[in-house]
Amino acid sequence: MTRAKARRPEVVLFDVFETLVRLEPLRERFVAAGRPAHELELFFARTLRDGMAYTLAGEAPRFREVAAAQLMVTSGYQLDRDAADHILDGFAELPLHPDAQPAFDLLADAGVPCYGFTHGSAAILETVLDRHGIRHKLRGVLSAEAIRSFKPPARVYHWACEQAGAEPAATALVAVHSWDTHGAVRAGLLAGLATRLEGGVPGIVERPHVVAERVDEVVAGLLSLDG
Repeated sequence: MTRAKARRPEVVLFDVFETLVRLEPLRERFVAAGRPAHELELFFARTLRDGMAYTLAGEAPRFREVAAAQLMVTSGYQLDRDAADHILDGFAELPLHPDAQPAFDLLADAGVPCYGFTHGSAAILETVLDRHGIRHKLRGVLSAEAIRSFKPPARVYHWACEQAGAEPAATALVAVHSWDTHGAVRAGLLAGLATRLEGGVPGIVERPHVVAERVDEVVAGLLSLDG
């Protein structure tokens, strides 16, 4: 199938975890709770896996509920409630990646609205943005918790487009996860992949419309699309 030539998006959706927000500081909380530092990656991967599985089965619990369950599984049920809450509360204290704010500024200069788009709690990103004093740079934060789903089913991307008031073909998703940009392209959206997490584009995914190392470079590429 030949892909239609892409035009500059009217709206941009940003994935949140690892695209805008750094997960690395959570590692210190694992260690403080007496857990090995490497459990961070396993815990987060299991959280995404099970969230997607619950979505396929019908409805997904809230992100924190899935994360709490997988935190206990990953630790071998060795964490008490206080230690688990200390780790999970850390999501709201995570920092932004350094390429996030420049990406927001590029879109503001171009007059293109942007949203955070997550299967986590909207309050997590809102709290992070408030701490940096830049919440006004996003039009809002869209959480798929509202429809009891994780990404990447097409209906989740279409729901986000509806909330943003734009057609899928005029909406771009920016992410560092190739499975996420794959889902967006399959749902009819534009997609930009920042490769700073995965290092490249896996051969089995739908090719994103823009590929660059940094999130702000991806946004610049999306803004330069002219069809």
